[in-house]
Amino acid sequence: MISFSGGETSAYMTRWLLTTQRSAWDEIVVVFANTGEEREETLDFVHKCDIHFGFNTVWIEGVQYPGERKSAGFKIVDYATASRDGTPFEESIAKYGIPNQKFKDCTRNLKRRPMEAYLRSLGWEDYTVAIGIRVDEIDRMSSDASRKLFYPLCTVHPMTKPKINSWFSKQPFRLDLKGYQGNCKWCWKKSDRKHFTLFAEDPSIYVFPWKMEQKYGRHGPEFRHDPTTRRDPLPDTYRRTFFRGNRSVEDLYAAYEKIKNTFIPATDDAQIFDPELDVGGGCEESCEVYADEDEISNRRGQDEDCTLR
Repeated sequence: MISFSGGETSAYMTRWLLTTQRSAWDEIVVVFANTGEEREETLDFVHKCDIHFGFNTVWIEGVQYPGERKSAGFKIVDYATASRDGTPFEESIAKYGIPNQKFKDCTRNLKRRPMEAYLRSLGWEDYTVAIGIRVDEIDRMSSDASRKLFYPLCTVHPMTKPKINSWFSKQPFRLDLKGYQGNCKWCWKKSDRKHFTLFAEDPSIYVFPWKMEQKYGRHGPEFRHDPTTRRDPLPDTYRRTFFRGNRSVEDLYAAYEKIKNTFIPATDDAQIFDPELDVGGGCEESCEVYADEDEISNRRGQDEDCTLR
């Protein structure tokens, strides 16, 4: 399975595997998992890759099973029918609660498990997953030895971001996103500088997470325990929120309002690291399905541009 994230590095890897490595595998399938909160530019890019490169991508979305002890399933969609209103994301939140730095389950429930369910539907039991991580970000490789993961752009065909950019500069289209925008509109792992820049550009993208916090702030397994028997009872004011430091969308926007006229917006270029504004989850925007998220989260400040993956 080629895990196609919707970024340029992932697209390059897919193109290379399909054109040079088909004979090395019994079967190859390309899968893109849509969360309903991907940027439209990402969906356009995946669609163009199918048209121009013939990826024949299988577009899937996660299906949740409320009230059942059953992991996420999938449904097949396409460019026209793919959710653009956050429905798959909301269904995951309704069952598991709001994802954040403590509860890192959005990638698992919206991408990994639906992909695995799709492969089971094909009868696949023994397979390898190809992941679009470059040699210049090799520390993002997963340490999970129990899975058959293949990183061709780190091993058999080493590629760096400048090389990917050079290759795509000769193609008829590109992923039309800036580095700080990312495939996910408002990913909670972004640094504050990136969030503040997005607030300045288009605050409407934060309407969805704001609505989720209002509607599902008290959803999650921690709320299902009897408060009289908990060793550490939850405060009455406790709510799940998305953003670093237990902040809500409203908290994040209030912080932006205080410095909106003085902060330096994010760009595609490297800039001086600020311990307040530039701490992020690191390479979060592409949400690679098998990236080592715990290690990434511990690399404070390494919030590099991952959009073009």
